[in-house]
Amino acid sequence: MRKILCFGEALIDFLNTGHTPQGPLNLAVFCQYPGGAPANAAVAVARLGGQAYFAGQVGQDMFGNFLRDALVAYGVDTRFLLQHPTASTALAFVALDDKGERSFSFHRHQTADVILRSDQVSDLWFSGDTMLHFCSNTLTTADIASCTNAVVRKAKAAGNLVSFDVNLRHNLWASGQADRSLVNQLVTQADLVKFSRDELEYLAQGQTEAYIQHCLAQGCQLLLVTDGAKTIEYFTQTSSGLITPPKVQALDTTAGGDAFIGGFLYGLSGHTDLAGFFTQTKALEQTLHFAAHCGAYAVTQPGAFTALPDLAAVKAQLTWHGHKLHDFPSSLFIGA
Repeated sequence: MRKILCFGEALIDFLNTGHTPQGPLNLAVFCQYPGGAPANAAVAVARLGGQAYFAGQVGQDMFGNFLRDALVAYGVDTRFLLQHPTASTALAFVALDDKGERSFSFHRHQTADVILRSDQVSDLWFSGDTMLHFCSNTLTTADIASCTNAVVRKAKAAGNLVSFDVNLRHNLWASGQADRSLVNQLVTQADLVKFSRDELEYLAQGQTEAYIQHCLAQGCQLLLVTDGAKTIEYFTQTSSGLITPPKVQALDTTAGGDAFIGGFLYGLSGHTDLAGFFTQTKALEQTLHFAAHCGAYAVTQPGAFTALPDLAAVKAQLTWHGHKLHDFPSSLFIGA
């Protein structure tokens, strides 16, 4: 099984869990959860039994220590996690609507995650049989974008598969909108790219079909397009198709996408021939169904790390929704 290295931000999600009256005020109540999309993906892999590593930087403060300890508690290898002696750990305040959909307020100016330098990136991150996973939140300022580009270059030079979950947060960019050109440069360097439907349309600027063909022509092996609870689309060099996720009652969508991509990377990590895997429609769709159930489970639970399923939970999800487990590779359920 391959090592899965998740690079980027680990931060605190302060999740709005209700309100409490105090005098004339109705005060929002927030609970501290560990989060950050790449960190969530690493925990998703580890929870399923994969070899998950996290690389990035947090502060040497109460929040950074909490994140380090939380990653370890969930089975993620943190040998590549750095702690800055003076910069703070990033914070995000998350409010939920009645459907579990999120709105964010980030506190991330010159925090430890965005001042990580290229010269802090070690070749050891990419040693062995490794897959790199990252997101676009480490492209939002010039310094961390330079570092991210260096990480991707090193991974490709080492022969690592590169996975990119676009995961746009426009309010993290100085202009209020993600830099399409910069994000697209990273899209075309990746082997595997996950977009939400909105992200795909934003990056394609109304030319979705041509954009998909361009990405595949540039060397992308698999494009995944999610759309909340709606159908998942996939595109490869040789095929395309649709996957219907299970219907569940969403409580908190915070970790849904990270559980999905983590589940997919976990399934992918057990294949010896990655290039061949992307041309095997049956194996690809089995792994996508598995990943979709990982995501569906996560949105029924609160928080990020705390919401991510283990193998037993995914196995139960598949059974409840009428899937026959013998239709899936037995390697997916070792330890369940």
